[in-house]
Amino acid sequence: MEKLPPISLYVHIPFCVKKCDYCDFLSAPADERVRQEYVSALVREITSYRETALARRPVRSIFLGGGTPSVLSVQQIGRILQAIRDYFYVNRDACEISMEMNPGTADREKCFELCKLGINRFSIGLQSPDDACLRRLGRIHTYRQFLDTYGWLREAGCSNINIDLMSALPGQHLGDYADGLHKVCELGPEHISAYSLILEEGTPLFDRYYSLHNATNGRGAGEDGFDSWSLPDEDEERGMYHETKRILAAYGYERYEISNYARAGYACYHNCVYWQRGEYLGLGLGAASLLSERRLKNTVDLPAYLGGRTIDEEQTLLLDEKDRMEETMYLGLRMMQGVDRNRFRETFHRTVEQVYGPVIEKYRSMGLLQTTDSHIMLTEKGVDVSNVIFADFLL
Repeated sequence: MEKLPPISLYVHIPFCVKKCDYCDFLSAPADERVRQEYVSALVREITSYRETALARRPVRSIFLGGGTPSVLSVQQIGRILQAIRDYFYVNRDACEISMEMNPGTADREKCFELCKLGINRFSIGLQSPDDACLRRLGRIHTYRQFLDTYGWLREAGCSNINIDLMSALPGQHLGDYADGLHKVCELGPEHISAYSLILEEGTPLFDRYYSLHNATNGRGAGEDGFDSWSLPDEDEERGMYHETKRILAAYGYERYEISNYARAGYACYHNCVYWQRGEYLGLGLGAASLLSERRLKNTVDLPAYLGGRTIDEEQTLLLDEKDRMEETMYLGLRMMQGVDRNRFRETFHRTVEQVYGPVIEKYRSMGLLQTTDSHIMLTEKGVDVSNVIFADFLL
């Protein structure tokens, strides 16, 4: 029997109770009727692959993201997962099944029932253990609700939990951030994702911050205390970045990607597929895919998707060799293990130095890249300025 390569599935749930004030993702609140129609459309899309070669490939990971997947009922999530199992080749014992969860959408029974569905990895969006920070971000939950959710998942037998954290938040200071990191690490999650806030234009947080910034000549002020809407300055933000590395390392978390840390054996397989340019199929509104060196994207038009339209043909891109080499470098260098020299040569029939020799030497001489016989990777200093380095790998 022919051994087919594995595939990963991403399932987008574009709904939430309330859109967070910093969020510019494809998500919005919706009533129960729309959510039910969406689940039916999603099952229809899943079913459409039943006679394709993709359906015969072993599914190594499934990731339910959003939005807020946990805003759906257990029955709706179960229907989606059952459709995938009906029409794709899923070995339940060998498949990482992740779901993002907002603590404001969970209760004990729901946590237990979700685990029974076979979801074996949860990513809880905490963002901060400081309730004042959560309010300023427009989150719908408190730290107490997060602790309850975390405890219920542990009770239900989940042994693979990620916690999302954010730094450089309005009103946040280095000491408070460090205390929060210790607090989260003491819980013992298997994985922590730590991101710095990016103020996205057009979001309520962006508008509120700049309105207050202009009104107070840059000092910032808020209803919960003087200066509560000021962002950390560059030095303090850099301090948070370095404290993240130091504190997480002290608790035994290995940094395996720029923003991701895990205990041994708990790196997120699904996300590694993205960074290593493995093939994945996106299902749902606006979901992206990488298949046979084509980048595809589903429509972002909800009525069109509910009506049966999926792929947005105008967003389909066939990657040429230049595109693939660039992606190999700037995605691969996000991982601490870096880019595999042998894999690059086998894929492109040239060594990485033959394509990128001057760029590699430039940053190696600056102490920002390091090379071994097998890999090319960023140094600790290189990670700090990674975006500048990535830009130089665009041919």
